[in-house]
Amino acid sequence: PCAAGPRQCQPGGHCPRAGCGTGAYAVEAARRGAEVVAIDLSPTLVNLARSRLPADVAERIDFRSGDMLATELGHFDHVVAMDSIIHYSPEDAVAALARLAERTRHTIHFTFAPRTPLLALMISVGRLFPRGNRAPWLEPMAAEKIAALMAAHPSLQSWKSGRTQRVSSGFYISHAQELKRA
Repeated sequence: PCAAGPRQCQPGGHCPRAGCGTGAYAVEAARRGAEVVAIDLSPTLVNLARSRLPADVAERIDFRSGDMLATELGHFDHVVAMDSIIHYSPEDAVAALARLAERTRHTIHFTFAPRTPLLALMISVGRLFPRGNRAPWLEPMAAEKIAALMAAHPSLQSWKSGRTQRVSSGFYISHAQELKRA
């Protein structure tokens, strides 16, 4: 959904795909020459991504199940975290982005769930159902609040906001944001 997409992962670049899901983005970035660490909390999704992995990029993608913030993943040129921080509070999301920024050389692309009246209504209705029947909790964020938190965070002082875009398709609403090292 982010306009920056895989072209940011240049040949020879090291690019993690946090929340890799079924691996489509990781495959595209690898086809464009990036070395990709594709990580997701769900072992089921990681195994599905591995099973769909085309042979032409198999050597360029390292699929893992685990935490995108784990320091043992190393340092990266670019980070893509689409729909990965949507479950965090705004403060925790910014703290996670700061931890990623400490190990990222150039850009971070991420999405967050924008605070909208429709989303607030959907969350209110969702709270009526038992917790076991719901998807992981979604934390809507006001764009102004997350921007202010990022501007105030000490680890993000050498970063600036880049491109931003609202993405909407059916019930899916997201806000794509780019951070660039200043």
